[in-house]
Amino acid sequence: SSVLSQTIAEDTYTGVERAVARGAIALWALGAIEEHGPHLPLSTDVEIPSAQLRGVKARLARAGIQAVIVPPYYWGVNRVTGDFAGSIDIRPEVMIELMLDVFRSLHRAGFREVYCITGHFDAAHGTAIAQAVRRANDEGVVRVRFVVPAPLGQRLGLAHDDPRFILAAWPRSEPREFADLHAGEAETSAMLHIAPDRVDRQLAQTLKPTNLSATQVAEWRRGGPSARAVTPDGYLGAPALASPENGRHQLEA
Repeated sequence: SSVLSQTIAEDTYTGVERAVARGAIALWALGAIEEHGPHLPLSTDVEIPSAQLRGVKARLARAGIQAVIVPPYYWGVNRVTGDFAGSIDIRPEVMIELMLDVFRSLHRAGFREVYCITGHFDAAHGTAIAQAVRRANDEGVVRVRFVVPAPLGQRLGLAHDDPRFILAAWPRSEPREFADLHAGEAETSAMLHIAPDRVDRQLAQTLKPTNLSATQVAEWRRGGPSARAVTPDGYLGAPALASPENGRHQLEA
């Protein structure tokens, strides 16, 4: 399914007007174009949250809540893997201003509530989203909420009692003796479920677990040459353990 599937980009302006008249909320996925090992596409962090929002939209509809999906945002802040070919890194201030312009456009169209999620867990990227969400609310642009996985929200220092942020429970993966943070079992499983034709499954099954220590993970998070040195193949986890079934369960959770 295309990342534009079920978004307002496929609709007409009159269709969007009708959605606004029904009181629809807007859902927006903010990802990045980023390397995801030798087996996954650069679009992984856009594909996964886009699929999540399609599921959310369907669940909301069953609950009688109208929603539209805004076309996903590709151009993320990409500090950790910026040294790999294809990873595109945008200055936070540029991303924040672009987000605010999108929020203003949605408000002009009549939307009163926007909910954002991210598929890209780079802390600098999450911080930029949080700053744009704060400004949108504080400057009266539109009511925006950032629905963020609790582990990432805690890393970003977001408060549970701040109404601008919803720290969501995150599905736990099977306990492993190694960190599975990037292009590993979880993301490979999700992509095998969402877009199997864009996964090199044969190659993924040959990739050995990275099995990094906490110190090595901290070094990887420094980004740039450090990340390239710690994960020369661009993944952190165990892609070989991935399956489409795990990806389906993960997305539902």
